[in-house]
Amino acid sequence: MSGVLAVAAALPCGLLVGVLLGALGGGGSILAVPALVYLLGQSPHEATAGALIVVAVGAVTGLACHGRAGRVRWAAGAVFGALGTAGSYLGTRWSATLDPTVLMTAFAGLMLTVAGALVLRGRRAPTERPQAKGARRHPARIAATASAVGLLTGFFGVGGGFVVVPALTLVLGLEMPVAIGTSLLVILVNSATALATRAGTGGLDWPLLAGFAACAAAGSYLGNRLATRLPAAALANAFAALVTVVAVTMAVTAIPRL
Repeated sequence: MSGVLAVAAALPCGLLVGVLLGALGGGGSILAVPALVYLLGQSPHEATAGALIVVAVGAVTGLACHGRAGRVRWAAGAVFGALGTAGSYLGTRWSATLDPTVLMTAFAGLMLTVAGALVLRGRRAPTERPQAKGARRHPARIAATASAVGLLTGFFGVGGGFVVVPALTLVLGLEMPVAIGTSLLVILVNSATALATRAGTGGLDWPLLAGFAACAAAGSYLGNRLATRLPAAALANAFAALVTVVAVTMAVTAIPRL
């Protein structure tokens, strides 16, 4: 695919990723890797690195929107993100050693897990209650969860928001809207760590990624506005269906090559 055509194809992909990232506080970024590989011709390792740039840019835009609305707990998000940096570093190093086919097969499995988690989150959302403010928080549990999120970010090049949002509600006791906003700060910290770890490991198609990231930023803003107009469960279910289709397609393509 020529450079101009690749950038043109990246625009709708980036917009979709950004909309989902802004509306759901994560999850949308998981579409960046398959889009870069199957639609834009990147190798799996290039795609997992490039996706981190797209995720980071989209997270900044969404974070600004949620921050202005008072839906970000800056201190809690910064600490949670910092606790995940070691996992992000290890995940990045581990990912670089894997065969590309194995990496994409594992990614398909991750996508199916995400789809299931989103459906469950949508069903529980009306009845979920955050922990009381005085609830006891276990530092070891918080550190373990943060490290797992960082590992996912570094290994797969995804933000991990599908894990961060429920973790922030259950472990830190944040209400769902605040957890969604705060998750973007965690995603940004983990993405920056993974990008720093990957620095100098290979060339990236910067024009393509710039177009993709710019659309992700615009989409994140639109997604933030959309989230106030549509039921979260409807968004989550529609996204879960899309992720399932993409994951099955990836698995059918990758598994025979193992």
